[in-house]
Amino acid sequence: MDFLEALNSVQREAVTTTEGPSLIVAGAGSGKTRVLTYRIAYLLQQGVPAGRIMALTFTNKAAREMKERIQRLVGTDARYLVMGTFHSVCTRLIRPYADLLGYTRDFTIYDTADSKSVIKAICKERGLDEKIYKPTAVLSRISMAKNSGVSPSQYGANTQLLREDREQRMYEVATVYELYQARLRAANAMDFDDLLINMLRLMDVSEEVKTKYQQQFQYVLVDEYQDTNYIQFLLVKRLAAPQDNICVVGDDAQSIYSFRGADIRNILNFRQVYPQARLFKLERNYRSTQTIVNAANSLIHKNVNQIEKTVYSEKEAGDPLHLQPYMDDRAEAEGVVQRIQQAHRKVGYDGIAVLYRTNAQSRVFEGELRKRNIPYRIYGGTSFYQRKEIKDVLGYFRLAVNARDNEALLRIVGFPGRGIGETTMKKVSANAIEHHCPYLAVMRSPDETALDVSAATKKRLQAFALMMDGLATLSEETDAYHFAEQVLRVTGVQTAMALDRTPEGIDRAQNVQELLNAIREFVDQRQQEGIDYTPITDFLSEVSLQTDQDENLADTTERVTLMTVHSAKGLEFPVVFIAGMEENLFPSQFCVKPSEIEEERRLLYVAITRSMEQCYLSFARQRFRNGQMAFNSPSRFLQDIDRRFFEVNRPVVPKVQAVPKMQPIPSMPTMPSVPKTPVNGATTSLINAVWKGGDRVSHRVFGSGTVVRVYRDEVTENDKIEIAFDNVGTKTLLLTHAKLDRI
Repeated sequence: MDFLEALNSVQREAVTTTEGPSLIVAGAGSGKTRVLTYRIAYLLQQGVPAGRIMALTFTNKAAREMKERIQRLVGTDARYLVMGTFHSVCTRLIRPYADLLGYTRDFTIYDTADSKSVIKAICKERGLDEKIYKPTAVLSRISMAKNSGVSPSQYGANTQLLREDREQRMYEVATVYELYQARLRAANAMDFDDLLINMLRLMDVSEEVKTKYQQQFQYVLVDEYQDTNYIQFLLVKRLAAPQDNICVVGDDAQSIYSFRGADIRNILNFRQVYPQARLFKLERNYRSTQTIVNAANSLIHKNVNQIEKTVYSEKEAGDPLHLQPYMDDRAEAEGVVQRIQQAHRKVGYDGIAVLYRTNAQSRVFEGELRKRNIPYRIYGGTSFYQRKEIKDVLGYFRLAVNARDNEALLRIVGFPGRGIGETTMKKVSANAIEHHCPYLAVMRSPDETALDVSAATKKRLQAFALMMDGLATLSEETDAYHFAEQVLRVTGVQTAMALDRTPEGIDRAQNVQELLNAIREFVDQRQQEGIDYTPITDFLSEVSLQTDQDENLADTTERVTLMTVHSAKGLEFPVVFIAGMEENLFPSQFCVKPSEIEEERRLLYVAITRSMEQCYLSFARQRFRNGQMAFNSPSRFLQDIDRRFFEVNRPVVPKVQAVPKMQPIPSMPTMPSVPKTPVNGATTSLINAVWKGGDRVSHRVFGSGTVVRVYRDEVTENDKIEIAFDNVGTKTLLLTHAKLDRI
């Protein structure tokens, strides 16, 4: 029991109170993972069998790390814990009973790319405008419906959803949703959302299965509960019944995934669902300085919908947050990178992160970092298992174990080349749809569906089908690693890659070899856990549920990290830069409802609390957005942070070449504090300048015009000139960049 001594009093009580429902509200940096880990270790020490405990996390990486820590605390029993993401655990529980749902045990899990491919094909077949029916947008609508428990038939009868579709001119989403589900079922496949929905369905269709799982899992624990959606809420509630030994851990102040279907009401209303629940508040922050914690508190306390708590730190007071205004986004990138060079001497590049609201903001930072030869990584880039050559090889594995996986077949049939072209596959597809059978069945027996292709093409199709039938048999007789080796040899992939000696080809071959290494490690790990035989289906399940968080920080090279704030959740860095603190960027211009603004505020709270020692915020007074220069006001959220915790720096003005016949404007005064003027009501004052109302001027783009006024915008502190141009109407320009000639 010695490990309990490492906990503070509130943590210890949360760990040892194991019976009945518990809500652990864990403030940022308060040791949430430690409490969850120790609670499981405590249950094991109390004699609860590992197989009776279910722990649900939001990344596979988190599950692996927790299991390793538990093993160090209590020994090897931890390997039998049912622990992993919602999707991986549901996959594990569904497979033995997949036939009750109309699937085989070897069903395929479609990742996002597969789902988009199916949707794109459906939209193309129906002649829908690809500019309106973008696969990403349609999939998002379908996923949101699934996460809310809305079936295709219910979608078509839901007036609110149909109205939202009409507003986006996507009138046929309901039909696409219905066809999409039909295609998935025909392919013996489930997407990520189906894994959760079908787990619920399984317990609905089989009372025996429901009772078995409810009796097996005496204790259910859920991490990041604030990020669960409606279906996940139902799943956890169903599995924990009737004992209700359910423990959920999370922080409502870090609920930032509503766009993925997360429902903050799950954590806010937990004690209404379970009136007898115990509440534990972990309020001591072990990560950040007092100033950073206090600044974050002053921000988040502006939210109305929250569980009241006051996070505190017992570390040193530390430096104030730094707020730096810049004239434009390029100046912002230059300024941030200069500070990175200074911070590097103290914390190294690995200790530094640049956070931003949108992915597009990374471009200027990348350019500046490259210019100064500073190594960096973009968190959330293309993951290993999403690379083309890897998905191609995985496609062979998928088709071998699931002959109905049409998406896998379309991916691999031309790799390496076999003389089976796109025109042929269109005919195969049409015949398969007409005869309600998989593509591979048509290729195996083309005469049975009267496939209109030449005799030579029929032979090529049959040869491919024969090869896949042989691999299907092999997959049932050979472990994952040896099967993978045979696939690369039999299919010709190994030979094709060996012939490509270009740098790109060598890189692809090395990636495929790394895939083999990963399969070998997976098989070896399973053997260490006492599992003698590991089929390729087990590896495919593991891979299909990988996330960016599971992979992207595996690189051991010291680098500055660039990422969106959403990607930064759960991470920490000694030095954090938060760029683009501008209205209509952070908060986003698409967030207008009070609940949306509150989520954006929580997002900034997450960003600030990633920093351990120093936090720098910045905004640009003008930035290129949507192909044009936009003038920006500082984010309203800067007003929410108590100024006692800020140090506001002098605005950085880039050097501008002098314009003929113009006098330079004096440097801007030091910005004493965050502007108090409301962001939506900018005030202005006239300034002394070389131009005055009535002057005739010429601009190289807009032509001739008359000066209306010259003024200082008090919110952005920009000097501006308003000109009524003869041909293009009135324009407002930044005075420092206007480049005007007097007429």
